Amino acid sequence: MPSTTDKSSLLQSLRLGPEQREPVGTGSKRPWIIAGVLLLLAAAAAGVLFLRSAAIAVQAVTAQARTASEGSTAILQATGYITARREATVAAQITGTLTAVLIEEGERVRAGQVLARLDNAAQLAALAQARAQYQAAQALLVQIRSQLMQAQRDLVRSADLEERRLVSTQALETARTLVESLSAQADSQQRQVELAQAGIQAAQVQLDYTTIRAPFDGVIIAKAAQTGEIISPISAGGGFTRTGVGTVVDMDSLEIEVDVNEAYINRVHANQPAQAVLDAYPDWTVPAHVIAIVPTADRSKATVKVRVGIDQKDPRVLPDMGVRVSFLERAPTAGDVAPAGGVLVPGSAIVSRDGHDLVFEIEGQRVHARAVVAGPSYGDLRLVTGVESGARLVRAPGERLQDGARVTVAGP
Repeated sequence: MPSTTDKSSLLQSLRLGPEQREPVGTGSKRPWIIAGVLLLLAAAAAGVLFLRSAAIAVQAVTAQARTASEGSTAILQATGYITARREATVAAQITGTLTAVLIEEGERVRAGQVLARLDNAAQLAALAQARAQYQAAQALLVQIRSQLMQAQRDLVRSADLEERRLVSTQALETARTLVESLSAQADSQQRQVELAQAGIQAAQVQLDYTTIRAPFDGVIIAKAAQTGEIISPISAGGGFTRTGVGTVVDMDSLEIEVDVNEAYINRVHANQPAQAVLDAYPDWTVPAHVIAIVPTADRSKATVKVRVGIDQKDPRVLPDMGVRVSFLERAPTAGDVAPAGGVLVPGSAIVSRDGHDLVFEIEGQRVHARAVVAGPSYGDLRLVTGVESGARLVRAPGERLQDGARVTVAGP
């Protein structure tokens, strides 16, 4: 059993000297420092998890099965615009104030449909006056014809009396002259009746001018006037007078006009098959054909204008849209079949990662990288294998997009 001296020595050795003691308050701060570091680490981890789970906005495109039309090779490409062969700015043939405008942009109209009306008070008054003149002329004609009939009866009686020597020859001649005079008056008055009738027709035409109608079936693409404005076929008043009510376009007359470099115009000919891709719908190929080559060149641009017809009408095709036309070497044939597993996707949907071509297929709210083998190009489309027809792919995937990323989709 240790002695009392040994116990005192042991207790003395366990005591801390002044240089070994921590300053007052230091020990109380250490838990707060550790807690702060832990909170920072937790916030960083939460931020990383949030960034990984945040949805990336993407646009979707659809892989298309290759059709026979892609069997033809494009030998030339040119850019141009959609144009309408039948387009009219509808206006009045007389000057007047608009009392009604019955059209809006985008409205489809039929030939003869009323588009606007002008104030017709003056025309109605002129028509009523013409009708009154016609009625007066007819009444006078009836009166002259009645007098002529009476004169003709008197002439018959005078002729009978003259044969019996009861009246003089002069009286017979007077009766005959009266008949001829009234007959001439009747003919003249008949011309007056016809003139009055023509006046009615002229007044009716002027009245019809106050009603503005559609010249053909089409769509209103511009509304240029409002109710209360003055419209005139001739601009006047320093630009305050409108010259048109609206513009009508026959959508069935839409075609494409492209400028082809004159050095390559020998590759284009009438009825040549072609394909058109609208700038607004780069994933949509429209079958087309060459209508004609306009026989003149633009010396300032060294180009020749070519008219291209659209084989499939579609409401998405609008006037003045930008378009790119690929002129094909030959028309598609029955032998132009699609290879097994080949689909067409926009070239922008294919990206290269670590030396491999990839597309990102959308499944639900996430994307999955698919390795593909890229083939030949057809305009903006490229033939690939590795995905199925109808698959929804990401258009132009960015560097942030990785396999399994969550996305929000805009597109088909």
